Parts: sequence; C-alpha cells; structure tokens
Amino acid sequence: MADVMTLSGIRKAYGGGRSPRVEVLHGIDLALAEGEFAALTGPSGSGKSTLLNIMGLLEAPTSGTLVIAGQSTAGSDDALRTALRSRYLGFIFQFHHLLAAFSALENVMMPVHAAHGRVTRADRQRALALLERVGLSAHAHKSPLQLSGGQQQRVAIVRALMARPRLVLADEPTGNLDTQSAQEAFALMREINASDGVTFLIVTHDPRLADTCDRQIRLVDGQLVASPDTGVNASPPA
Repeated sequence: MADVMTLSGIRKAYGGGRSPRVEVLHGIDLALAEGEFAALTGPSGSGKSTLLNIMGLLEAPTSGTLVIAGQSTAGSDDALRTALRSRYLGFIFQFHHLLAAFSALENVMMPVHAAHGRVTRADRQRALALLERVGLSAHAHKSPLQLSGGQQQRVAIVRALMARPRLVLADEPTGNLDTQSAQEAFALMREINASDGVTFLIVTHDPRLADTCDRQIRLVDGQLVASPDTGVNASPPA
C-alpha cells in the first residue's frame, strides 16, 4: 500500500532573535497510506494545529521533509505549495466556512474556481452529483443560511472532495454539531473513504470518534507517543 504523505524529522520552532525560540514540534515521523482513515488526538497545546498546518502545506517546517504523492516539498515556494495543495488535499473544518453570499452549489465549486479561475460544465455536473450523493440536491441553490448545521457540514464535506483530493485533513469536523448530525457527518466521511479510497486524517478530541478510526496517532508536547493499546502509530498498518 503506497503512502499518500510521509513526514520525516519534522520540527517547527517559532521566535528567535529578540524573542525566545520555542520549538513546538520535535522531530515528527509519520506516514499516511492510501485509503487510510486515521485520527490525530492529543491535549490542547500539544501541537496538533501546527502539525495539521504543515501537512496542509499552509506552513513550512523549520526542518525535516514532507513528501506528498511522491513529491518532496523541500525548498518549495508558495506557488508550488499552493499547486500541490489544490491538487492533492481537501480540508474540512469545525466551522464549515461556507460563504453566505453564494449558494450551496457555488460553495462546493469554489476549490475548482480558486485553482483554475473558472468552472466548467463538467465541474458543475460533478458538484451537483456530489450534492445528490449526500442528499442535498434539492438544496443546491439555497444559501447556507437556509440549511441546518448538519446540512452545512455535508456541503463542506463535498466541497473538500470537489477537486478529487488524495488526502482530506479534517479539523474537529463534528465538534460544532449535535450528536445525530455528528454521527451522520462521520458516517458520510467513512462511506467516502471506503467507496472512493480517499485518505482521511481527522483531528478530534472525541475519544468515541477516535476509537472508531482505523488508527490513532497521538501527539503530546510536540511528539508522537505510544498508545496503551497499539503503540506508537507513526506508520500505517501493513
């Protein structure tokens, strides 16, 4: 099974000069396999957000290497990181970040528009098919303000899939939902993972959600630590 992303010796420090240098990540080695469904857990302040930003190519590490789909990001500039992010990555957040001035359909198509500056008829058809897949075809032309919280998050999930990413990074994707909506959103991500082979990494504080993932990756004080049950989960199952 191929790896969609590997991190080797990733360190991240802030400050320096007149400010004290603070290292947040201390040599992270991690691999995510094609089709994996993993949870990233750890206490607040453990470095999860920093690690997710590096994996999302939103920040560069201070040292170490990140390889996505076989391509190293070492020495990459903003333009290359943006291109890699658009081609390989999708994002889901705790707060859906849908734009109220646009319809659900237009929100779903935004990653393609941002990457290419236009949306084709085929893109529109794909967006409509995705909304139909999650039971929202009847709401395609509604503003997000007309949708429930669970419906808004389903729109956010299919928006993340619009550009056919290899890896979806989900930051507390059910944290702002009621129990039923959270279960439905999680089931949807699971179904997409199983049917489409998209890799998911889900950051969560919910141990019940983490326990249902294929693998738990635990971060404490900027380091991967061993789980009492499974040991250090830096590498995917064989």
